[in-house]
Amino acid sequence: MASMRDIKGRITSTKKTKQITKAMQMVSAAKLNRAQQNAQAFQPYTEKIREVVASIASSSTEVSHPMLEERPVKKTGYVVITSDRGLAGGYNASLIRSLLKTISERHKSPDEYGIIVIGRIGRDLFKKRNLPIIQEITGLADQPDFNDIKNLAKTTVEMFSDGVFDELYVWYNHFVSALTQEVTESKLLPLTNIAEGVTTTAYEYEPSEQAILERLLPQYAESLIFGALLDAKASEFGARMTAMSAATDNATALIDDLTLVYNRARQAAITQEITEIVGGAAALE
Repeated sequence: MASMRDIKGRITSTKKTKQITKAMQMVSAAKLNRAQQNAQAFQPYTEKIREVVASIASSSTEVSHPMLEERPVKKTGYVVITSDRGLAGGYNASLIRSLLKTISERHKSPDEYGIIVIGRIGRDLFKKRNLPIIQEITGLADQPDFNDIKNLAKTTVEMFSDGVFDELYVWYNHFVSALTQEVTESKLLPLTNIAEGVTTTAYEYEPSEQAILERLLPQYAESLIFGALLDAKASEFGARMTAMSAATDNATALIDDLTLVYNRARQAAITQEITEIVGGAAALE
């Protein structure tokens, strides 16, 4: 049985841990609020590009672009967005588990796919499993800017245009609420359904529809990657806030249990001392 000193030490260390988890919970809540604002502010930009591209694609039969056309799939690319740090519950585990299951069902050989990974957690695990990592980036800021992933997004889209990949998917955790994040697979390229659900508007284009399309389509695809990253960041902070809240609650419960054990042990020690004093006094009579 643990001594009173050991129990007291565990109570003290648990209280310190609780202070840390509580602080991390509050920091994550503040970062979550800002991440949500960033994701919401970026959506109008992506939606406007999609509207213009959809207008061109649906109104003209004379324009074409490889990003709008399906082709036989020989190799698939997966853009996977994970975090650089842990302590976020099942944020990374659920995403990676679903991705690996999908890859095992779709592909028979590593030659049939490649991974573009964002985040140290995913990068380390994929390297450990010897999966084909084509590009990687780690150490992004908590509130990333497009310039942080500009080169990765640009080269990823170019790999589709150059025929390295015949289709591209982005995998990330979609933010539903601070308590809920959904593992999401979104088809990045080709953009075969870009006009679905979009109300098109008539535009006049200069110099030409084809020139505008060639300029906007890569930008749109790159913006989809960045938009998914912003969404994933909000999910990460929501997951971390929830995990730290649960850890704080568990620490509180453990402190209560240890305090009860400590008080019982202390009461037993006092009772034992009283008994010994009474017994010693009786022996002296």
